[in-house]
Amino acid sequence: MCNGCVHKEYPDRGNTCLESGSYLMNYLGCANCHQRDFVLISNKATEDDDGEEIVTYDHVCKNCDHVIARHEYTFSVVDEYQEYTMLCMLCGKAEDSISVLPDDPRQSAPLF
Repeated sequence: MCNGCVHKEYPDRGNTCLESGSYLMNYLGCANCHQRDFVLISNKATEDDDGEEIVTYDHVCKNCDHVIARHEYTFSVVDEYQEYTMLCMLCGKAEDSISVLPDDPRQSAPLF
């Protein structure tokens, strides 16, 4: 992973969790070949560990195959919520939780 390729290491992305793709707004350019071109995804792997799906891949410079960052995305169902997390030097860090019920109990107003 290369901190010379990004504007900010692990920017806070709130609840935006990316299963694939790249956050190019944070990409300075390749510190190895000094080009600012497309970022490719390589070494993508998906594993299922006790009901938790983990997706990992590398962000790689299109021109010189320099590894810019390693991306990790997780998905799981805990109680009645879908839980998402993302951790990547390029794309940032984020967490999200969404109810599997039609109406999210956390969003409902109290009756009295």
